[in-house]
Amino acid sequence: MRYTICPCSRADDAGWLALRHALFPQLDAAFLRAEMARFVAQPDRCAQFLVIDEEGEPVGLAEVSLRADPVPGVRGAPMAFLEAIYVAPHARRHGLARALVTQARAWGRARGCTEFASDALLDNPDSHALHRALGFEETTRIVCFRQRTAG
Repeated sequence: MRYTICPCSRADDAGWLALRHALFPQLDAAFLRAEMARFVAQPDRCAQFLVIDEEGEPVGLAEVSLRADPVPGVRGAPMAFLEAIYVAPHARRHGLARALVTQARAWGRARGCTEFASDALLDNPDSHALHRALGFEETTRIVCFRQRTAG
């Protein structure tokens, strides 16, 4: 099978929304669409890439942003940050995640970033394995807490 990676700059892209919903099933479509609109409104800070199969169907996505905030283990700022990556189960094991990461990393490099970072939830060992397979190295593990000061 042949695949094409394309930038996505339309907040109303139904394929992008469907892939985001598959990745984040706990989030409702209105929230996902609002995020998409925010991403495309900041093309100097955010980029999205879709993998399209030979039938024209989107089967993978990567979302990347420029971040200046500190990320554990990263020294350079701004850095390119892989915000999301997803490949539909039937399209896995064809190098699509690697191709998406290559595209996202190149996008960051073209904007002067010398480091490329990402994160994963502590309880997601599949994502940890994917990140390692894609050449990321783990820098830290963290659980954050907060407490409201009023009320």
